[in-house]
Amino acid sequence: MEKYFEFEKNGTNVRTEIIAGITTFLATMYIIVVNPVIISSTGMPFSGILTATVLVSAFSSIAMGIYAKNPIVMAPGMGINAFFAYTVVIGMGVKWEIALGTVFWSGVIFIFLSVFNVRTKILKAIPRQLRFAISAGIGLFITFVGFENAKFIVGNPSTLLGIAKLNPIIITFLIGLIVTALLVIKRIKGALIAGIIFTTLISIPIGRLWGDASSINNGASTLVTWKGLFSWPDFSLFFKLDFIGSLKLSVWPVIFVFLFTDMFDSISTFIGVSEAADLTDENGEPKRIKESLIVDAFGTMISGPCGTSSCTSYIESAAGVEEGGRTGLTAVTAGLLFLPFMFISPILSVVPSIATAPALILVGVFMMKPVIKINWNRLDDAIPAFLGMVLIPLTYSINQGITWGFISWILIKLAIGKREEVSFTMILIGIFALLALIV
Repeated sequence: MEKYFEFEKNGTNVRTEIIAGITTFLATMYIIVVNPVIISSTGMPFSGILTATVLVSAFSSIAMGIYAKNPIVMAPGMGINAFFAYTVVIGMGVKWEIALGTVFWSGVIFIFLSVFNVRTKILKAIPRQLRFAISAGIGLFITFVGFENAKFIVGNPSTLLGIAKLNPIIITFLIGLIVTALLVIKRIKGALIAGIIFTTLISIPIGRLWGDASSINNGASTLVTWKGLFSWPDFSLFFKLDFIGSLKLSVWPVIFVFLFTDMFDSISTFIGVSEAADLTDENGEPKRIKESLIVDAFGTMISGPCGTSSCTSYIESAAGVEEGGRTGLTAVTAGLLFLPFMFISPILSVVPSIATAPALILVGVFMMKPVIKINWNRLDDAIPAFLGMVLIPLTYSINQGITWGFISWILIKLAIGKREEVSFTMILIGIFALLALIV
């Protein structure tokens, strides 16, 4: 294991990697329940989607660790699952069997693009200034997700967003955030895990001794509610996709959107995590990027046959990287932790969203480091970088942020006569970005 993962070369060890894997799993495990909640709105069975989510997440993450040797965890993507359910199936009236088929075919195209290094060339075409901005923007996005999960930031009809009034939920979250931050500042190993456990424990009194958690807990008044231990896996969605029907001309735009969105989500994740953790090679490129993109494509391709929307690389992997994860053992550990939840998924209800929120917020802090590398004195670099960075959290979409960052970079550079800073690949990306927006 030491020889394969090269722990000493990467400045890590087995214990650190396992802790990092557990941390990443705790930060991503919400997908096991959230993904079925979203996709089951199409009429697909909740239990079948849950089984598919667990298997796709487990095998893709393990493959990422063993083949690509990167500490990146994979799972069905948030955002793209909503597109699958609400836009494609419910909005466009596409049968879910056909929608699963479009996911599969987009995965096939991913494989082709990855094997022939097309996606690697796309990544290398992204200017470094935009890469720094993407990493920082993702950090802001993760922080926003953390505050929103804790219901610390809420909707406000006058100002769009606002801060919630103090209540038992907010007070508990703030205590958890402060304690977790102190553990991180003191560089205690497993600080994020300890923070999640601590916040879970102090959440027990909510709804029992004080306050009411119904606003953040699907109507249930108490947090940390035990809902049993065992549930049997449901394989009813396996290979229920429509291979032929999903190749109809009318659904080609759906395949394109799945392809483009997943590609950019994955590339931006690799860039963000690599820049924040210094997981780059001598040329400043993310390590083993071709292998990582092939695994990402594999994850998407198996998603359709298993019965879920596209699998993608998870930015929450940054939580494990911050705990010291530097090799594929981090991803393997997290992947293995998914598997038992085919049988014990109810246990996830024990950890409330306010317990994982502090970890996500602090990961956002860690990911802001590359922002100092942006050349703020050169406005033709700074403006596209700034737009890409702020639009990620403001649009609640990594894909939108990177898309507008690209488009503004191309237009500004061409307008001021700096054609040499806009490669042919970048222009192609810009065209596809515009097509994706139109679609």
